[in-house]
Amino acid sequence: MDCIFCKIINNELPCFKIYEDEDVLAFLDIHPVSEGHTLVIPKKHFENIFEIDKDYLQKIIIVAKNIAQKVIQTNIGEGVNLFQSNGVVAEQVVPHFHLHIIPRRQGDSIDFTKKSFKPIDKPTDEQFENIRKTLTLV
Repeated sequence: MDCIFCKIINNELPCFKIYEDEDVLAFLDIHPVSEGHTLVIPKKHFENIFEIDKDYLQKIIIVAKNIAQKVIQTNIGEGVNLFQSNGVVAEQVVPHFHLHIIPRRQGDSIDFTKKSFKPIDKPTDEQFENIRKTLTLV
């Protein structure tokens, strides 16, 4: 497999590791958008959220929460964004599930609200209801 994250997991490529256990690895992004930008990945290869086992997903979010808390406690950031993409159309660059932890500071240049987002036309109540029914889990 030619997955860059699998190569990092297998110590074929270096990383700035900040957490590791038998299932999860967290390391600093080599192309950070802010100081402390971290990636949390499963050690088992899953391409995206649709493939990942729920136990791995749970472990990843717990590790992400702990790292996010440390970002705040150590004043690396005043807040954090958790960001995750699935598929090329959603701008997933590495086809191995990963969760970004992006430390934020007041006045930083990151703007998820305006970068390239353009709101769609507001759905009608009927369209909202159809979407709600479609996405309801129980």
